[in-house]
Amino acid sequence: MQEFDRFFDNVFDRGWMPMLHRDHPLWERFAGFDKGMPKVDVIERDAEVVVRAEVPGFEREDLEVSVSDRSVTVKGEHRQESKEEEGEFYRSEITTGSFSRSLPLPSDIDADKAEASFKNGILELTLPKLNKATRRKVEVK
Repeated sequence: MQEFDRFFDNVFDRGWMPMLHRDHPLWERFAGFDKGMPKVDVIERDAEVVVRAEVPGFEREDLEVSVSDRSVTVKGEHRQESKEEEGEFYRSEITTGSFSRSLPLPSDIDADKAEASFKNGILELTLPKLNKATRRKVEVK
């Protein structure tokens, strides 16, 4: 019996269809809307914070963004309906999707000067900082 178990462990863990395991890198491609959450990048620069969110399947009108001094919330909701009638054949499909994601920001931002753009399923927020950070090179000893 142990030999039989070992055989299946070897086949399923190392060789046969490894992409079925949730820890396989291929799953990361589909994780963008896992549990309704889009993938998000937060990039801190000297004078601003940039937030990029992947929201495929949504249009600009489907998105709502709210910003405070230390956080940003992105919400999206869409509804798509398609109908097809031909003779006695009738088909109707309704697709809905929504998400809401709040993110803490790495520094205080000026919410009044926040800007948002949307292109090819990517929402990009440019959030100017209240206090510009100054960077200096530090010598490693």
